[in-house]
Amino acid sequence: MAEEQQAAAQTEGAQQQFAMQRIYTKDISFESPSTPNVFKKQWQPQITVDLNTRSDHIDDAGNFEVVLTITLTAKVEEDTAFLVEVQQAGVFMINGFEGEDLRRILGTAAPTILFPYARETIDNLCVKGGFPAVMLAPVNFEAMYQQAMAQQAEQASAPAAEPTVQ
Repeated sequence: MAEEQQAAAQTEGAQQQFAMQRIYTKDISFESPSTPNVFKKQWQPQITVDLNTRSDHIDDAGNFEVVLTITLTAKVEEDTAFLVEVQQAGVFMINGFEGEDLRRILGTAAPTILFPYARETIDNLCVKGGFPAVMLAPVNFEAMYQQAMAQQAEQASAPAAEPTVQ
């Protein structure tokens, strides 16, 4: 009996697959609305970075498209020096994972693979736009995923607001 369970566990493990099929840029946007006047100012930008991911099941072969969107805005004083948005995408074959395990892979492993490509694209766009290089710090997608799951659990357990009657 124990041998049968071990063989079944090995068979299940062999069926689990995660493989990158293709990486590509889905969308790129670079705007520098305050040029050339922003070049006259001292370069001490306030930079904000927004990260988002989304995924779609694209076929019956277990392929998913994962899109990592990074939006970076640099302001000098009140002027927007530049705004960059990159949608770095990939097709990943994922088989043998379901539920929470599948969501975790789509929310952590795939974006971790895509991030260096998006970071390089953002850096190149900024330099070609006449600005200093921008090297985004590494991102811990696992920690971001855990935080998002905790927020969802908190929202789900919060009591609904009672309607007020006036």
